[in-house]
Amino acid sequence: MPHFAANLTMLFTELPFLERFKAAADAGFDAVEFLFPYDFEKSEVAAALHDNGLKLVLHNLPAGDWGKGERGIACHPDRVAEFRAGVDKAIDYAKALRCPQLNCLSGILPAGVSGAQAKATLLDNLRYASEKLQAAGIGLLLEPVNSRDIPGFFVDRPSFGFALLSEAGVGNLKLQYDIYHAQVMEGDIANTIEREFARIGHIQIADNPGRNEPGTGELNYPFLFGRLDALGYAGWIGCEYKPKTTAAEGLSWFAPYKTK
Repeated sequence: MPHFAANLTMLFTELPFLERFKAAADAGFDAVEFLFPYDFEKSEVAAALHDNGLKLVLHNLPAGDWGKGERGIACHPDRVAEFRAGVDKAIDYAKALRCPQLNCLSGILPAGVSGAQAKATLLDNLRYASEKLQAAGIGLLLEPVNSRDIPGFFVDRPSFGFALLSEAGVGNLKLQYDIYHAQVMEGDIANTIEREFARIGHIQIADNPGRNEPGTGELNYPFLFGRLDALGYAGWIGCEYKPKTTAAEGLSWFAPYKTK
């Protein structure tokens, strides 16, 4: 049976961040993920996890100034030092929070930077991060994000992401396969998951169109969850969607998969 993690950046947003952990546990989740923990002390987040009996399965490397629209800096040639400092900060948090994987966002292609320059910078940064994370016992992920929702996002297709994994040539790097982003850009979800299964380290879900909860759009999630079971997927599935109303009201799809 699939194991689901509530994405606390997207779900239970009517509550302050540190109160969302209890809401997730009360809703039946065993695990959580979120974009970033860095606005909070490590001890605060660790206590929220511990007090609610939750595992943290994923957060992102620092990704620039999110409030100003930045969506990662890993492909920015002029910000390599900032990226590398962010890797150290992320490892510090991940160790304290017992987080097994960190996700890298390539970012939006900067003005005046060629695709070739951006790719070379990204590959160097991925190799650097992989080495540092491997030494810390932490996995590294690269996430393609669709360029319809975020115009100019550099790694916007799973096929490009898998090609980058091959070119990087490091064993500690896998793809974060967000089914919503993949559906927008390329589709063919079940076949891609089966073909690339060994190189997928984490899965996230939302339906399309709208990026709302499963069952609200065109994707046959019961079928896809069954395929993941058949393939032996033992990882977590992150629920990174925007509830149509509230998170609690939109969890009917989740009822068959609850473990508590």
